[in-house]
Amino acid sequence: MLSIILRRRALLLLRKPNTSTARGLVQRRTLVSAPKPGDGPLMERRPDRELPNIDGFRWSRTFPIFLALIALSSVAIFNYQKLSSPVVASTLYALRTNKRARELLGDEIYFQHQIPWISGEMNQLRGRIDISFAVKGTRSTGVMRFASVRPSARAMFETTEWSLETADGTRIDLLEGGDPFKGIAGYSMDEEEREEALETRGFRQQIK
Repeated sequence: MLSIILRRRALLLLRKPNTSTARGLVQRRTLVSAPKPGDGPLMERRPDRELPNIDGFRWSRTFPIFLALIALSSVAIFNYQKLSSPVVASTLYALRTNKRARELLGDEIYFQHQIPWISGEMNQLRGRIDISFAVKGTRSTGVMRFASVRPSARAMFETTEWSLETADGTRIDLLEGGDPFKGIAGYSMDEEEREEALETRGFRQQIK
């Protein structure tokens, strides 16, 4: 009877795996190297494969480009706001109908460039307008400058300069034949300037 019990225990010990040996095999097992560029497709998945090295995202290279794009977009938006202003349309129409300007530039007076660039300040709310842009005609090209100020909030705009300088350096004063903008109480504002004016008006009422 004792011999039967001893045999059974011996068989159980033989069938039981050696955990220490298995742990040693797991610890000694090395990881398979990660695939390199050009190795081809992976035909199998292995849990012991190393992960590839991922280069960190370098903000020092892309952040200046992002800032440059934001700056260019802002400049383009402000220039478009000036271009779509009634002030530019009014001055360009007055230049087309001016006799002295037509003598120098010719007919079909329009912006010189396909994408016009409006230089200067245009702040109708503060009463300051000082802009210039390049124009062309069938004879010559030039730069038109228009400046107007409003002494007070309820006063009319007063034109201080309306001139044309051609490509050869000839400069003429277009106000000598009369001011076509005289008597204008104020140019029509765009939506942004109108909202700012309403906010300022409410602020002044609160102060009173």
